[in-house]
Amino acid sequence: MASFKIDRVQEDILRELTAILPTLKDPRIEPMLSIVRVELSGDMGHCKVYVSSMHGLDAAKTSCQGLRSAAGYIRRELFSRLKLRKSPELHFVADDSIAYAADISEKLEQLGLTGGFGPEQDTETE
Repeated sequence: MASFKIDRVQEDILRELTAILPTLKDPRIEPMLSIVRVELSGDMGHCKVYVSSMHGLDAAKTSCQGLRSAAGYIRRELFSRLKLRKSPELHFVADDSIAYAADISEKLEQLGLTGGFGPEQDTETE
């Protein structure tokens, strides 16, 4: 059976990390960094945070180094905002899913297979 508390805390951590990221002043952290997903362990002691950047995997890896150095500050902010009994240890993992999705979207655009109805497409069928 799925633990609804862990799912709820994962969503809370994702929301709060998204709010905390813009306050960080480390130059290694990409300004257009996105948190893809958060995985919390069963005992809520460890948390994997998957981050991605539009500029590719290398930029995400560099940002992870900056996030690891700011992990203490981020952990303290999470603890105070979420009122948890204990704050999970954060592990940042670089992910290239945003760049991959943008690449696929660009290739579909080149092939003319956008899939949606835009102003340039005729919605009437004859």
